[in-house]
Amino acid sequence: MDSAGRIETIRELCSFEGRLAGTDAERRAANRLAERLAELGRRVDVEPIYAHPQVGLIVALHCLLGLAGSLLAVAEPAIGFALALIAATSAYLDLNTRLYLLRLLFFRRVSQNVVSPPRRPAGKARLVLSAHYDAGRTGAIFAPRRVRLAGRLGARLPFSIAPLRLVFWSLAALLPLLGARMAGVDSNVISLLQLAPTLILLVATFAAIELELSPIAPGANDNASGVATVLSLAEDLRAQQPVNLDVWIVLSGAGECLMEGMRAFLRGHRGELADGPTYFLCVDAVGDGELRYATGEGLAVTYRLRSRLTELCEAIGEGRRGEAGRPAATPLSHGLATDAFAAAVRRHPATAITCLDPGAAIPPRVHTMDDAPDHIDVAAVDRAHGFTLELIGWLDRDAAR
Repeated sequence: MDSAGRIETIRELCSFEGRLAGTDAERRAANRLAERLAELGRRVDVEPIYAHPQVGLIVALHCLLGLAGSLLAVAEPAIGFALALIAATSAYLDLNTRLYLLRLLFFRRVSQNVVSPPRRPAGKARLVLSAHYDAGRTGAIFAPRRVRLAGRLGARLPFSIAPLRLVFWSLAALLPLLGARMAGVDSNVISLLQLAPTLILLVATFAAIELELSPIAPGANDNASGVATVLSLAEDLRAQQPVNLDVWIVLSGAGECLMEGMRAFLRGHRGELADGPTYFLCVDAVGDGELRYATGEGLAVTYRLRSRLTELCEAIGEGRRGEAGRPAATPLSHGLATDAFAAAVRRHPATAITCLDPGAAIPPRVHTMDDAPDHIDVAAVDRAHGFTLELIGWLDRDAAR
């Protein structure tokens, strides 16, 4: 598949408008992607999964529970502490794709993963090449001015920040303060320290509800560009199959529901994936910006993604220097997460290939109505395709050793 073919794939996927997790548009998109993989001669399974598409309401519930705990602690410290503890624990487990607590209070919708395992597995290692195909909602929090401000602020801090990370750490910060109240310590200092996380949770509640009421983005960069790249790679690998790698293609649904699709795939195939080394390579939002590979991700805390995959990414990036002698790809550690994060949490070597403008907090135009096919940078998609194809070749030779 050439550059024109990848752009055409992006346009075709975006023609399924409103492909939020659990919608008919997402289902039709999944069936079309399954057809595309079958046309390449691959075995394809469309695996139904359950997803909770109400991400904004789920976040709002965690915020409201923490907010209620903070306010109630003034009169009933034990009850306030208990509410904040439930919210913080649920948020931590949810954001790390481990266990769902408060999320289970919301109704489920049927989504689907498009899974294409190799027909005759015989390699020494397994490579899962993935991209999510659903689209997320827009929202005021993703307005370009706010995104630029977040990028400038993040560049001045020694740690990664992101909206969901602020929510979790606000909940966590309340626990020792409410614990002090429960122990009988009640002072103006405690009240002053309690004010900041309480206000953050209040603002986050309104932002999360506004997000839930916002329209669905076209999702060209996030993540039709990743899907097009993976399909293009699948076509290339058909002509030149890796000798030592069994390549799986996983086009996950419900990726915008905090990786529920990849979580379901990992749970459903954990027996197969545990049999021998399995590498996860996620392609996410490669439609504009400079090429990056993830070395750290996490919505609550940062998980290091350092592995043989990232070592190979570094070697290729240094070897393929571009303009002004800069590496073709550079490492990225951020407070967001892709499908690679869900795999890394379960101790699989994983990384994500993405594109980002210098100093930006998130890829260009994601979660906005401007995330349309006309704004895709063809050269960026081509660079991501070429880099990932070379990475697979290096990993194949490395598996032989």
